[in-house]
Amino acid sequence: MRNAGWLDGTVGVLRGSPPVTAAGYPRPDRGAGRGRPAPSLTAVSVLVDLQRVTAGRPGRPLFTEVSIAVSDGDRLGVVGMNGSGKSTLLRILAGTGAPEQGTVRRARSTRVGYLEQRPELPPGTVREAVGQGWEAAAVLDRLGMADHGDASVATLSGGQAKRVALARVLLTDADLLVLDEPTNHLDVGAIVWLERRLATFRGALVVVSHDRHLLDRLTTRMLEIDRGTSALHEGGYASYLQARIEREARAVSAEATRRNLARRELAWLRRGAPARTRKPQARIDAALALIGARPDGPERSGPLELARFGTPRLGDKVIELHDVGFAHPDRAALFSHVELRLDQRARLGVVGANGTGKSTLLDVLAGRRGPSAGKVERGPTVHLGYYDQSGGDLDPAARVRDLVAGPTRPPGDPEDVRLMEQFWFAGETQWATVDTLSGGERRRLQLLLVLAGRPNVLLLDEPTNDLDLDTLRMLEDFLETWPGALVVASHDRAFLERTVVELLGIDGCGRAALVAGGVPAWVEAATAAGTASATNGADGPRRAPAPGPAQQGADRVGGRSPGTLRRLMAEAERDLTRLERRRAELEAAMGEAASDHVALARIGVELSELQGRVEQTEQRWITLAEEAEAR
Repeated sequence: MRNAGWLDGTVGVLRGSPPVTAAGYPRPDRGAGRGRPAPSLTAVSVLVDLQRVTAGRPGRPLFTEVSIAVSDGDRLGVVGMNGSGKSTLLRILAGTGAPEQGTVRRARSTRVGYLEQRPELPPGTVREAVGQGWEAAAVLDRLGMADHGDASVATLSGGQAKRVALARVLLTDADLLVLDEPTNHLDVGAIVWLERRLATFRGALVVVSHDRHLLDRLTTRMLEIDRGTSALHEGGYASYLQARIEREARAVSAEATRRNLARRELAWLRRGAPARTRKPQARIDAALALIGARPDGPERSGPLELARFGTPRLGDKVIELHDVGFAHPDRAALFSHVELRLDQRARLGVVGANGTGKSTLLDVLAGRRGPSAGKVERGPTVHLGYYDQSGGDLDPAARVRDLVAGPTRPPGDPEDVRLMEQFWFAGETQWATVDTLSGGERRRLQLLLVLAGRPNVLLLDEPTNDLDLDTLRMLEDFLETWPGALVVASHDRAFLERTVVELLGIDGCGRAALVAGGVPAWVEAATAAGTASATNGADGPRRAPAPGPAQQGADRVGGRSPGTLRRLMAEAERDLTRLERRRAELEAAMGEAASDHVALARIGVELSELQGRVEQTEQRWITLAEEAEAR
């Protein structure tokens, strides 16, 4: 590996008006840092240049021959599966790690601000780690750490330490920011504020994130690491998704072509030994290579299939909270007078600023903590699965396959192997020990172990932290049709939009209530608060959106609860969307059929049946809406 050959940092390209970020904000020209005037025309400079870089972990290759140049003003997002090497690549870009092979060149005066996935802070207090002055105090306030300025960094939780480290990086006078999962442990308002701050950052940005909103608003290029190879996509996150869809479609088409060729070549080879001995040996070798080739398609295809294992039947009584409150000794109550009744298909999100008690509420629901006041009742059929923030107490020396098998089954059971493969633990990775897994892989293993327990009530505490985007989409698809009750504590807007119907907001002043308007209203309020603070300066007041009026399921008097009605209405809306999409497809097919009377008749019959289902679903929604209004 070579890390030599300092660049003078300048490439012969001039630009005038500043470009625009994916979020639509002007991106200021370089040279406009603290105390430096911005010229009207400035040369684009290469800050870091990687050429054919290769890296791996002991016994596990990560990526090979990655080439990427990060230039002044770049907005680069890095995506890939957990364990693909994203964090390793960021360490190389930041200069804290070195590749096994390849060349790294850096501009002579480049200053880098680097946020690690699990950062280490210098000893001392939070204020000493971040710095003095109004801006440091304002950034700590926006990140929810204003009340911890005099705390020792040794006493901070992992999430608190990550926020302090992020504050340190944001206050750095840097030319290049390299950020590894910067939105972990941030609430929605803080994430929106961070987006705005990064959009006006005057240098280059490289970011790994599971937050799809942030990637879509900030990035202008995407680097994908996929099974050791890399692909650079011009354009932001949406462009990357489109390019990936097209690439995988081409791979499917190429595989179909390959299979047809292989069949013909195989038939040719089998036309008898005498004939085959006269064939050119080169063609025989080519045919064998063609037959033995493998498609370059998605790493895992198809939905997450856990239904075949069965989900235990859930009775009418699930979990109920009656006048529940919780307070730590000698401290104000985190929440009080909570009335909550989960039904069999509950889809409840829990939101609030950091430290308001979301995880504590999930602990109370799970029975890990007893309430300070009130009563918790659980139905006899509840089989609970809890995906918490701690990551579980996994033995570092244990192998993945042994953990999945558990104490009652021998490792290597075919069903366990198939389950591991669905979670992208394939081949040698099934034999890997926990201490060799990346942080994201450990979280994915924890998720696998929770779901493999076949729960019918699932509690997810910040499930998007450290999980890659493919795993998140897989989990969202799985939860959409999963037949159990779900409670999610999360700040991830996209994940909440996909998975929950109702929101319970905790305001940090002891109140907890359902949010009127659900996820859209909460996101809108949080976005408005984050935008206002970014507009007014970093030292704007930090206020979480207040929960709306409580509409608890326990308030019902006979009939279905308001929560159940809202969930059923949401299901009817999804059914209508699917039916309308199918109707549009059939109408387009009818236009293409032209004079094909057989096809027209078949399409007409399906259209007629479909119209009846649309009318029935519309009537179902109207009936539910009328029942909800009557409550």
